[in-house]
Amino acid sequence: MKRHQQPGPVPPPAGPGPWIPEESAQTLLVTGVDVLRNEVERIVAAAGGQLRTVQDVADAGPFWDAAAAVLVGSDIRELPLRRRAPAVLVGLKGEGDGLWQLAAAIGAERVAVLPDAAAWLADYLSRSRAPEAGGLVVGVTGGCGGAGATTAAVWIAQAAAGLGVRVLLVDGDPWGGGLELALAAEDAPGLRWPDLAGASGSIDPAELDDALPTAGGFSFLSWQGTRDGAAGVDATTVAGVLDAARRGCELVVLDIGRGREALRSFAWECDRIVIVAPARLRAAVATARLLQELPPVDTALVVRASPGAALDAPLIAESVGLPLHGILPEIKGLAAATELGRLLEAGRQRGVRRCVAGLLDLDWGDLP
Repeated sequence: MKRHQQPGPVPPPAGPGPWIPEESAQTLLVTGVDVLRNEVERIVAAAGGQLRTVQDVADAGPFWDAAAAVLVGSDIRELPLRRRAPAVLVGLKGEGDGLWQLAAAIGAERVAVLPDAAAWLADYLSRSRAPEAGGLVVGVTGGCGGAGATTAAVWIAQAAAGLGVRVLLVDGDPWGGGLELALAAEDAPGLRWPDLAGASGSIDPAELDDALPTAGGFSFLSWQGTRDGAAGVDATTVAGVLDAARRGCELVVLDIGRGREALRSFAWECDRIVIVAPARLRAAVATARLLQELPPVDTALVVRASPGAALDAPLIAESVGLPLHGILPEIKGLAAATELGRLLEAGRQRGVRRCVAGLLDLDWGDLP
């Protein structure tokens, strides 16, 4: 809110307690580890914020929902049952895989590994004090290899764009061969992931959108569909790009991939996740294992129809403990269409549109 200067002192509003301007909302840190507290104090100071530190969840309760952001240390083993503000799990580099497993177990929405993620965390805290309206980030991954996650991601982006939604489709698998090939858009002008390697700081959403290629009525960000090795893009860069994408689009569709690094970099940025799995026993087992690596966000199952399937879709959903939200129909010649870059043409078929329309009818925020 814009304040106009007035002559003379301005008295604080009546009522108990000190008057604290809205923009001075604090960051809450819950940890009993001195090293973590010192790291976070330095980051919050660099972000120009205020920090309140408590040692355990019981002490955090009165401050949780009023905080601009909540950080919990890796020594914390549970979160309050009823809370509004999301939590970021902060840990140290040497703690390894256990950080993501702990985040999934306690329900933390993000993971920040310090000191590597210091720049990302400072930017996150700065934005948390003045949040902007942002779009929805939906991740799509396969319950097993070859499940059809990329196909589903393309069709979801295509269908949403057809409804007039501003969509960005993001390729999250550097070893997947390049999403641009499935779109027959390898020659479309615009940035690819290697062009963004080393990008730091806040990225302007409009500039990012202008720099990306388009296909099928939506923008996309792909790894290159060439034989060249995939250039590394660190987690901080990924987080910055996806933050700009969220601020600039109504819907961001992430083709996550199944590699551990891809899951950590992309899945933990998602508000919703869709898992695609064929109706087969091994796929159900693999899907159940995958769930242990995913963040605690709303997750839906889409079963891919296939000839000679050993299990039906409801049984697959029941066995993995996920709600069934669609059956991806068998499309004759789909493999050839994918190889020839005709995936968007296949997405116009009635059965595909019916399945994807059901997904878009989920509680996915304020999509048109």
